[in-house]
Amino acid sequence: MARTVSERADILPLLGEVFREHGFEGASLAHITARTGLGKGSLYHFFPGGKEEMAAAVLAEIDLWFETNVFAPLRAQEDGAAAIRDMLGRVDAYFRSGRRVCLVGVFALSEVRDRFCGQVLSYFARWREALADALRRTGRAPDTAGEDAEDAVLAIQGALVLARALDDPAVFTRTLARLERRLLGMAALHAAQQ
Repeated sequence: MARTVSERADILPLLGEVFREHGFEGASLAHITARTGLGKGSLYHFFPGGKEEMAAAVLAEIDLWFETNVFAPLRAQEDGAAAIRDMLGRVDAYFRSGRRVCLVGVFALSEVRDRFCGQVLSYFARWREALADALRRTGRAPDTAGEDAEDAVLAIQGALVLARALDDPAVFTRTLARLERRLLGMAALHAAQQ
């Protein structure tokens, strides 16, 4: 039975899961209609640009969530260590403790990367920079903060891939715990030396 949806935003989470499970190319209209419960006419009413518009809208929704819940707090919270702890908690919740892949990462690694290059690049660059800002507020030197931020984003993304590959979400949880010790342990050491 066809689903009644009043707003386009209502189906973005469902579309996101289709793209996470099947990638952009593998997300057929049959998969999309089955997951959303919408017919082709309704889908094209909400997304006249078809699957590409759907994917761009999902990426924009993810970007907004990360900007609001991860990037902005990393930049704005005066206590850099608290901001980093908050980031790790929110990332853990968003990725369901390693049970949910990063759709932006999926697109970054697939053949559609060039179609969504701006969104993919912006997401990862802003995450790295916001985390580097927080690390600098913990006392890290600017060059070290940038390297540590890049390593942290790399560890998070790699842990998502490995957790999925091994079918072991605990890999992700352990990685976040190690990151917290590594990122905040160095901050405590620096504070003690001051």
